[in-house]
Amino acid sequence: MSIRIIIADDHRLVREGLRSLLEKQPDMEVIAEAEDGRTMLKLAQEMLPNIAIMDVAMHDLNGIEATHQIIDIAPGVKVLALSMYSDRRLVAGMLSAGASGYLLKDCAFEELVQAVRTVVAGQIYLSPTIAQIVARNYIDRLEKMDSSAFALLTTREREVLQLLAEGKTVKEIAYHLNLSAKTIETYRQQIMDKLYIHSIAELTKYAIREGLTSLDE
Repeated sequence: MSIRIIIADDHRLVREGLRSLLEKQPDMEVIAEAEDGRTMLKLAQEMLPNIAIMDVAMHDLNGIEATHQIIDIAPGVKVLALSMYSDRRLVAGMLSAGASGYLLKDCAFEELVQAVRTVVAGQIYLSPTIAQIVARNYIDRLEKMDSSAFALLTTREREVLQLLAEGKTVKEIAYHLNLSAKTIETYRQQIMDKLYIHSIAELTKYAIREGLTSLDE
């Protein structure tokens, strides 16, 4: 059974070129073309293709909004973004809208074919450049949201927390780290204030949960 494809791009030559290339594949059929997002939306709803190859920057209705609406009214239709832009906001916009893949227009034709088959199979396909952008965005978001001990506490505070969780007294920790007991007490209070924890038992649980120590001897 052929993979039914609709191509949306506001450049006729691009649409015709993609159609010519894709229809050389024995298992692919381009059933329609659209020059803007609104036409794509109408065609997707009426014809229910397996996949919509979508340009991002189109007049009247852009690819991001068109993808949002296609996923809403025809959730069985997969969307593959094919754009000349690798701007992280556009990438994030298309993927958040529900696109199952993102390719740049300078990709090799073989990659486009692979992407179509991957997306139709229910998987995500990102070109290497786009994958790097997505990974960077993910890491940046994690860093902003990070509430782990490694983000909230200093190196010394983590050391003190571990030793407290392992049952050492303030004096023992002071001796071990070659610091005064008063300094260790200050660190302990800082740790509790930062973590909103007010007992050694809860500190111990937190340290185990964060991987700073374990219950093993």
